[in-house]
Amino acid sequence: MRQAKSRAQWFRSLSPRALGWTKAVLFVLCLAPLARLVVGAAIDLLGVNPVETIRRSTGTWTLVFVLVTLSVTPLRRLTGWRWLARLRRMFGLYAFFYAVLHLTSYVWLEQFFDIAAIVKDIIKRPFITIGFAAFVMMMPLAVTSTDAMVRRIGGQNWIALHRLVYVLAICGVIHYWWLVKRDITQPAIYALVLALLLAYRIASVLRKPA
Repeated sequence: MRQAKSRAQWFRSLSPRALGWTKAVLFVLCLAPLARLVVGAAIDLLGVNPVETIRRSTGTWTLVFVLVTLSVTPLRRLTGWRWLARLRRMFGLYAFFYAVLHLTSYVWLEQFFDIAAIVKDIIKRPFITIGFAAFVMMMPLAVTSTDAMVRRIGGQNWIALHRLVYVLAICGVIHYWWLVKRDITQPAIYALVLALLLAYRIASVLRKPA
């Protein structure tokens, strides 16, 4: 009983050293999807359509990291592990990192920097339109992720701006749903996870005293 209690207390308040090691390990693990693609490309293990594999993988991991970022606050409140808040920025920046790779794979490997074709796609293909909109919304969040930017624009303004993450998460799920024309199992799972996270957020707001 005491051992279980001591473990719970340890998890609630990691020492700076333990937190540093945790962040370092997670930082490396977050690069695993990219490493898998690089190795797969080097030894020809990306299937018959490697460009699509790269595009789908980077897009999927973008959405995964967006949802992981949104999960930090609920997990912190439910577990009491306050140090989880220190990981949110890293996960958010990884979401943007994989979004950049996702967009790059489309612009470079699929469209070969044909600006006219890209603009035409954005206008005429709804799933690309909403995906591009989600990426545009991610840009100011990434730019303002530093402590210096928080101080520069003000805490309340920063919080208001970063609420865009909920909108871009919805756009990301819709982007994936519209992309998958037949088997919607995976986008439905992401939609369910996002719905639960949004429901938790709404319930938290409603519970606050007026």
